[in-house]
Amino acid sequence: MLLPTVLHDSLFDDFMDGFDDMFEHSPLYGKHARNLMKTDVRDCKDHYELDIDLPGFKKEDIHAELQDGYLTISAAKAVDKDEKDKQGRYIRRERNSGQCARAFYVGENVTEQDVKAKYSDGILQLSIPKKDAPQEEPKKYIAIEG
Repeated sequence: MLLPTVLHDSLFDDFMDGFDDMFEHSPLYGKHARNLMKTDVRDCKDHYELDIDLPGFKKEDIHAELQDGYLTISAAKAVDKDEKDKQGRYIRRERNSGQCARAFYVGENVTEQDVKAKYSDGILQLSIPKKDAPQEEPKKYIAIEG
């Protein structure tokens, strides 16, 4: 039952409460669809730490790739729901699949061996060292007389 309250800014907020949740329920990702790939980035002195929300994924569904200085995190999964009646005829067949990805520039000097990754309780934790670009040696010119 919807009852107006004086704590909200408008009565419209009370009326619309929960309305958005009807559209954010995905058959593939469930009620966590709106939280997918949200990332917290912490700047530690010598490295960065990233916490990426990936609820409902298994470790095997997640891939991390480092190419041209970009760390790309991707996750994909499929849900297959088949139901049959007693005679084996299909009542319903549903297949849902989806993927998501995010990329972060980490620098061209970071290698795959430098990045540490751990997945636990729906959160992918990454530790990425800070590496400075190598200093180019100054060019040594030869003076030309003339």
